[in-house]
Amino acid sequence: MPGTGGNGAVTRSTLRQQIADALRDEVLAGRLQPGQAFTVKEIADQYGVSATPVREALVDLSAQGLLEADQHRGFRVQEYSADDYRDMIEARSLVTEGMFRSLVAGGLRQLDDQRAVAALAAVRRRGEEAQRAATAGELNILIGYDLRFWRELSGLFGNPYLADFLHRLRVQSWVCTVQHLRRVADLRGHLWAGHTELVDALARRDADTAQAIVAAYNAYSLALIEHLTADDGPSGV
Repeated sequence: MPGTGGNGAVTRSTLRQQIADALRDEVLAGRLQPGQAFTVKEIADQYGVSATPVREALVDLSAQGLLEADQHRGFRVQEYSADDYRDMIEARSLVTEGMFRSLVAGGLRQLDDQRAVAALAAVRRRGEEAQRAATAGELNILIGYDLRFWRELSGLFGNPYLADFLHRLRVQSWVCTVQHLRRVADLRGHLWAGHTELVDALARRDADTAQAIVAAYNAYSLALIEHLTADDGPSGV
């Protein structure tokens, strides 16, 4: 537990982040369900820590849109609708379209050829892992690699504020969709696996194709979520 002085502040800050990361993973894994409520004390007891870093972590997650404050129970997992997901996709699209065009027109060209090739190759390797998980229908593995893929890809843009914003949107998108996707018994063939295709388009400096790939992905995923939220079961997906 944190003590006094500077080291104590660092320890508490680290613990705060660890708790926030753990709870985010619990939501993404479906172990914390949408609408599920809990108190600071319940989480503190679960992790065996004091209330202060837990409260700070829950406030952080609320600011990110993963939780919402409940005056009677403390906090609850955010519930998102298909309309919310549509808005998230629109926001993501506005960010990625500008990012792709900037990367092609200037961002990657600010690097020398050798560094640009190496940077894209590193992102592509991450995309290969995400693609394998998507093809196999392994949702938990896919989420981790997909978030890292987009984090590293947006990092090439060189603007940490944009990268953080897109990462937050991607996390919210997964929180919104994971509750519905877990209703599908076999996800093979239902998860987007175009990561390497996207990187290859950017490597060719082809922003139009990159944007078309993401637009097709967004349209498919939105249709899938709308179908799952409209029906009681996943039949016919």
